[in-house]
Amino acid sequence: MAASAAGAGVAPARHEGTSAMSHASWTVDEEGIRLDRSLATNLECSRSRARSLLQLGAVLVDGHIVRDKGYLLDAGQEVQVLEAPQQLDQLAPAKGELVVLTEGDGWVAVDKPAGLPVHPLRADETDSLLQRVLAHYPQIDGVGEGGLRSGVVHRLDVDSSGVQLFALDEPAFSRLRVGFAGHRFDKSYRAIVHGVPEQHGALELDLEIVRHRPAKVGALAAGEGSKASRRCPLRWRLREVLGDCSLVEVRPRTGFLHQIRVSFAWLGHPLLGDALYGQADAPRHMLHASHIEMGDIEATAEDPADFKAVLESLRS
Repeated sequence: MAASAAGAGVAPARHEGTSAMSHASWTVDEEGIRLDRSLATNLECSRSRARSLLQLGAVLVDGHIVRDKGYLLDAGQEVQVLEAPQQLDQLAPAKGELVVLTEGDGWVAVDKPAGLPVHPLRADETDSLLQRVLAHYPQIDGVGEGGLRSGVVHRLDVDSSGVQLFALDEPAFSRLRVGFAGHRFDKSYRAIVHGVPEQHGALELDLEIVRHRPAKVGALAAGEGSKASRRCPLRWRLREVLGDCSLVEVRPRTGFLHQIRVSFAWLGHPLLGDALYGQADAPRHMLHASHIEMGDIEATAEDPADFKAVLESLRS
């Protein structure tokens, strides 16, 4: 058992077998404990591995399968973990194309195509950017959080394209995570938006995830958000007016989910193709991570073909 189990509001797990991931059960003794936290504490595993168990349907609460990671437990409920595969979060390499932009001591920067997730959410998923990286850099397996998030230090949206960094060893993982957490990376994105925003601008909003699966983010003016919201500043520069649309360069300070997309929607200039915060009027939301830099780490990704095609269409 982890030393913090008593403070987590659960009784010690009763393991049957030699592995922490083998069959186990326990009784909850405090209201309101999240199920994924209870699993991670009692099984002495990562939250990622706990969520994999939930997705596999291997967790029962009072005899019923529960898959919701945020499920709040009541005191007295019985949690049971069925016998699960020991390698439920083992990565399998993928053979898809991988464009390496640059690499350094313990890290690599690759060009993420739109439509490809950064990492798999389930062990049975066969293609993601991480799995393509694994095929060329097998040492990434187990780095950082390990499992299905090995080496992942930040994450672009599935339908965004551009520079994506991965850590290939533990020192680089720590360095990159500290860099992102401390907002030390200079990040630049190119976005095609509706309307014509100001030539230069800055915006701070309080952002909060208001829905999971599919995720959606809500925005309020700075200072009006709840305790669950996060202050998210960004700056932009107008690069080109394209009739009723514009190409902008955006520099977010934070890396909050959907930050650029929801911020420009809040301004009245949603991204082309953003069906969630605007309209599905392009093949995908037109957002490209073009540049990232921190010290000796620097990478640039050129506009992909679909982004160029939309630009050319708007220019004609």
